[in-house]
Amino acid sequence: MIVATWNVNGVRARAVRIMEWLAERKPDVVCFQELKVKDEEFDKEALAASGYHAAILGQAGWNGVAVVARAQPEVIVRGLPGADDAGARFITAKAAGIEVTSVYIPNGKSTSNPEFKGKLAWLEKFAAHVESHANPKTESLIAGDFNVCRTDLDSYLGPRGKGSIFHTDEERALVARIEAAGYVDTYRAKYATEPGYSWWDYRAGAFHRKLGMRLDILFATPPLAARVKDVFIDREFRKKSKTSGALPSDHAPVIAVLE
Repeated sequence: MIVATWNVNGVRARAVRIMEWLAERKPDVVCFQELKVKDEEFDKEALAASGYHAAILGQAGWNGVAVVARAQPEVIVRGLPGADDAGARFITAKAAGIEVTSVYIPNGKSTSNPEFKGKLAWLEKFAAHVESHANPKTESLIAGDFNVCRTDLDSYLGPRGKGSIFHTDEERALVARIEAAGYVDTYRAKYATEPGYSWWDYRAGAFHRKLGMRLDILFATPPLAARVKDVFIDREFRKKSKTSGALPSDHAPVIAVLE
């Protein structure tokens, strides 16, 4: 069984690359972020033709999350309670027998920007929601773009990033509450010393220079994490397609292979 998360940076802009990825990697469950379309604009017919179905929370031009699976996911929670003003950033659905949450945490822009306080407020509501609903005995997945580097290892800046956006103690402490609630960071559990970057700026050759950040995480409850054979960053799909020429997202998919 294969589960994955991918910030696609626009499903319309990345439509060809997404279909190539689904055909090649054949995931069973995927969490998408940054759809940038309204629900009715999401091309469910093209997705169905590829053998997949989606539970969606869309938004025109911004944000948007989805849980995609081979059978139609059953929506459990659509939108983070009490956080509608921050946009379409949270959806939970039942897919392939697992409770799956796709999440897109606000960027925050910079610590001096008013949006940073909004990011912390959203993370507080998110952490509280996870804590109040966590059941470490069930199989549950929380996956998405967290827009936080959990430790210095997760950023090319290392300790030089301390205190800057994505690297603050406040952001890290709030994401740490997900782990404390009983979830396992599946990549870090397998690779304690590998950076595992999943995002690279489009500019200045950051991808080829390995100037990345690990922003995309697959959190799993212990019963699900115990099934994880491997987790990897799908760097090939951060590259331009060799066959179609389709351009990539600035994020790579993160994939977990389960027993």
